[in-house]
Amino acid sequence: MIMDEQEKSVRIKLEQLRQEHRDLDMAIEALADAGPGDQIQLTRLKKRKLILKDLISRLEDDLLPDIIA
Repeated sequence: MIMDEQEKSVRIKLEQLRQEHRDLDMAIEALADAGPGDQIQLTRLKKRKLILKDLISRLEDDLLPDIIA
């Protein structure tokens, strides 16, 4: 199966978002392990991670064909 350019572009973007999500996960863990530090920064990172999760879910849904039950 040959991917068209749009699908290829979506898959590349999806992988970039997944990598950013993993990086944020590690940053959140490191910040939390550092002790009671910058709660505002921690909250911002968690919010960004949730936004990324939503974007990833939407892109994955776009790539999967609709299945009619």
